[in-house]
Amino acid sequence: MTQTLKAVVVDDEPDCVRLLSLQLKMYCPEVKVVAECTDGEAALKSITTTKPNLVFLDIEMPRMNGFELLEKFDTINFSLVFVTAYDRFAVKAFRFCALDYLLKPVDAKDLQMAVQKAGFQRWPERQQVSALKHQVVERHAPDRIALPFQNGVAFVEIKEIIFCQSDNNYTRFHTSDGREHLVAKTLGDVQEIMEDRDFLRVHRQYLVNVNHIIKYVRGEGNYLMLAGGHQIPLARSKKKKLVERFGWL
Repeated sequence: MTQTLKAVVVDDEPDCVRLLSLQLKMYCPEVKVVAECTDGEAALKSITTTKPNLVFLDIEMPRMNGFELLEKFDTINFSLVFVTAYDRFAVKAFRFCALDYLLKPVDAKDLQMAVQKAGFQRWPERQQVSALKHQVVERHAPDRIALPFQNGVAFVEIKEIIFCQSDNNYTRFHTSDGREHLVAKTLGDVQEIMEDRDFLRVHRQYLVNVNHIIKYVRGEGNYLMLAGGHQIPLARSKKKKLVERFGWL
């Protein structure tokens, strides 16, 4: 017997609430919508009283946005799916923070997949939401990045990051003050959110801040010299991207 999931739908646009509720009824019969909310205050009351398994949440809402709503809970003890209009940077932030999201207009297959994940009771961790908040809030002035770690989130100036280094399923962020920040993300995940912020993948193990490149050394070495004396290998297949970026090789 399929487990019934109680869901709360939160969006300040009534039409979006009704449409998503209708889609859940049509494509996800295991979901029972127990509350439809068009503002943060109503959502807070509904989530507290109904104790849903799953919350579909819009971020941009007046008076109390999605992040402010989540901050009202000591523990996020429900699965969470953000529902958002398309924003390329925001989508990268969702992926980077490993949080589920749906793009408006919501696709039926994507909705079914999100519900299926929620059935495994994958509750989001506080640092994931905090990191997402800072990525999204600062998307128009991306001077810092929020790096989640085991006990919280580190906020690092992007201009201070010299390069990122792959370490199996982790990535080490090397900064100009000599520190390293170890993040539980692959370098591919990091590249996806950093490539729009002056970072370039130059090797399967390295992503560099182009503003910290001092020189390129040809020959057998074929490496980049970065600020702080770091030597980073340049894969021959990546040289073309460097040429396109600077045009002086």
